[in-house]
Amino acid sequence: MNSEIRNLEPKELWNKFADLNAVPRASKKEEEVIAFMKDFGKKLNLETIEDEVGNVIIRKPATSGMEDRVAIVMQSHLDMVHQKNSDTNFDFATQGIEMYVDGDWVRAKGTTLGADNGLGVATIMAILESTDIPHPAIEALFTIDEETGMTGAMGLKGGLLHGEILLNLDTEEDDEIGVGCAGGIDVTATRTYEEEETPEFKTGFTITVKGLQGGHSGMQIHEGLANSNKILNRLLFDGFENFGLRISEIDGGSLRNAIPRESKAIVAIDSIHEEAFIAEMTDNANEIKAEFKTKEPDMEILVTKTETPKNIMDLGVQEGLTRALYAALNGVYRMSADIPDLVETSNNIARVIVKDGAIKIGCLTRSSVESSKWDLANMLRATFELTGCEVELSGDYPGWEPNMDSAILKVLDGLYEKMNGQKAHVAACHAGLECGILGQNYPDMDMISFGPNIKGAHSPDERAQISSAQKYWKFVLEILKQIPKK
Repeated sequence: MNSEIRNLEPKELWNKFADLNAVPRASKKEEEVIAFMKDFGKKLNLETIEDEVGNVIIRKPATSGMEDRVAIVMQSHLDMVHQKNSDTNFDFATQGIEMYVDGDWVRAKGTTLGADNGLGVATIMAILESTDIPHPAIEALFTIDEETGMTGAMGLKGGLLHGEILLNLDTEEDDEIGVGCAGGIDVTATRTYEEEETPEFKTGFTITVKGLQGGHSGMQIHEGLANSNKILNRLLFDGFENFGLRISEIDGGSLRNAIPRESKAIVAIDSIHEEAFIAEMTDNANEIKAEFKTKEPDMEILVTKTETPKNIMDLGVQEGLTRALYAALNGVYRMSADIPDLVETSNNIARVIVKDGAIKIGCLTRSSVESSKWDLANMLRATFELTGCEVELSGDYPGWEPNMDSAILKVLDGLYEKMNGQKAHVAACHAGLECGILGQNYPDMDMISFGPNIKGAHSPDERAQISSAQKYWKFVLEILKQIPKK
């Protein structure tokens, strides 16, 4: 498995990726990977520091003949999204990622791969360790917690870095040069409710939606992928009127930045309607699967008879919840009027939990336009407040405004065309890169983002293209040679 990864070319890149993927590195649980990275820098006898929030900075002097070049910052984030298939037995807290080669792709066995942003981290590690790669003075910046709040970038103080150019290695298309990104905000709705004892003559069922692709809630939000929370709510919506359906529990989705793949509800219906309930659920499931047959060919909707739950939600709260979830926007809110094919504003209904008298709904709203971001966030706030929820808007972070006059953009744009015989796609993206946040404390730093082809990020279908990594590695080495003089 991982041994075949180490034999891929370029070996220096894939070996560092294998080393990194042996270390648990969930967002907000980066203690082991921080220690790993500090140990790596110190073993190379390079200046290595950890800042107040846990970011690691490793400094390497310029190689001979490159001392007159502008100092650069090479930046990637240490954490990765932890997602696995429901039938995969894997402990992210103790196990290293199990990788394998599938044709031209590297994949993981039933889990996320961590190529986002592990390939960027591995790239920087390989350059720091090298003895024969020409480069200017480098400050390697390894941030923490990018995936669940960008607190590493937010906590990085001004004046700590001295580089004038930042190379962010967190783009997932190898023909793209990133010059801008979306900002985001978490919209979290909560409320409590009274539980009732389930009446007699009720029968319990579990309704499960699974087998969806999931994916990155920014980069893939426009692809028409199904959201398991919205699908499940659609099945529950008219349940009370038709079958006396009462909700006991809901557990849907997982991470705020991942399109939810699996959701489950435990319900009780009037026993007299059991046959009709199963028939209608089957019809509804078939209709939904037909709608999504192209995008979600592996969708499963299971309706399973189970033990009748002891408690159910207050009916008024249940009706308000299902209506709010139906009304709440999920997906694209607005496309950019200025940049072709760019999603400007979107929302992902990422997490729905109903249990033990408490409701929690978590959304991630993204936009490259601040006013539009707040407009959608307030729309969602109003929707959930109408049902009696308290709504918290938190984790606000800015987008990265494109600078088409960037000096480093001109270097990369010309170099890409020279190496590949065609122009790169210079674009802003709908993901949340750290450049916008870092730019708040380093407003004069010239920033650019690029990377190899990575598909299915934030899902167990995540995969990294081997041939693209080879192309990308050559691009990185040429960029380092072409950094402008001071």
